[in-house]
Amino acid sequence: MAVLAVMTVGAQAADDSVVTGWQKSLVLDITTTQTAYSDSWVGGEAGSFNWVANMNGVAQKQMEEWFNFRSTLRLSFGQTMTQSTDTYGNKDWSKPKKSTDLIDWENLGRFTLHSFVDPYVAFRLETQFQDASVEAKKRYFSPLRLTESAGIAKLLYEKDKDQIVTRLGLAMRQTISSDIIDAEYNTESHTATDGGLESVTDANLSFHGNLKLTSKLTLFKALYFSDKDDFKGLPEEDYWKAVDVNWENTVTAQITKIIAVNFYTQLLYDKQVSKKGRFKETLGIGFIFTMI
Repeated sequence: MAVLAVMTVGAQAADDSVVTGWQKSLVLDITTTQTAYSDSWVGGEAGSFNWVANMNGVAQKQMEEWFNFRSTLRLSFGQTMTQSTDTYGNKDWSKPKKSTDLIDWENLGRFTLHSFVDPYVAFRLETQFQDASVEAKKRYFSPLRLTESAGIAKLLYEKDKDQIVTRLGLAMRQTISSDIIDAEYNTESHTATDGGLESVTDANLSFHGNLKLTSKLTLFKALYFSDKDDFKGLPEEDYWKAVDVNWENTVTAQITKIIAVNFYTQLLYDKQVSKKGRFKETLGIGFIFTMI
């Protein structure tokens, strides 16, 4: 249903009866750092080179008085190379290793009925460009997670492009992975499905013109899991019932027209992956281009 609704909204984009025009933004940024040492350098230091490219796009339109559509696309990719720490001899460079990898596309349709809460439908695609967990086997766009959800949403704040929206609903998720099944690195596609309750809060805020905060908190409580029988009798039998958490925050400080400081944090908790929370933090100064 959510996919159908998104396709229907897309077809209405060219309709002359729309209430307002598109509110669009597209921001590209590239961050890089580099250090290197000559072969004669002593002391155990190691050079490094890393780069990260991000693209954040948002398109929103009040399609009709009763329907608002918002599409958000986030792409990130980065690599790191390190230099050998040999005190004597060649300080060779390693092959590039992936440091950042993300594809996140979400479409949200809110039925703006001017009531306390609005019904909504949503579709989200999450994956990565390449699964680098096994170096000998390249697997692209794996795992791929599709989420369809519907429920009620509340617009808590809106001014210009700033917005805070929270929503609660029922969701179905399909996780499609390319699993290695033998020593020859042959793969087999596997799909796991779970369903339950989902809560999502999105915030896009600007402060003093040159400081921006983008935050997204996603909580998911599974009530159904298609592969639960595979874990019967094991210590992790009920791990799928734990609440999944994904909290992302990006603070961008615009120093000049094209130079900005980016600070990104992500807190992940998925008990089926790890019983401990996983935390990621990146800080960099790079070039930022506001395309729209």
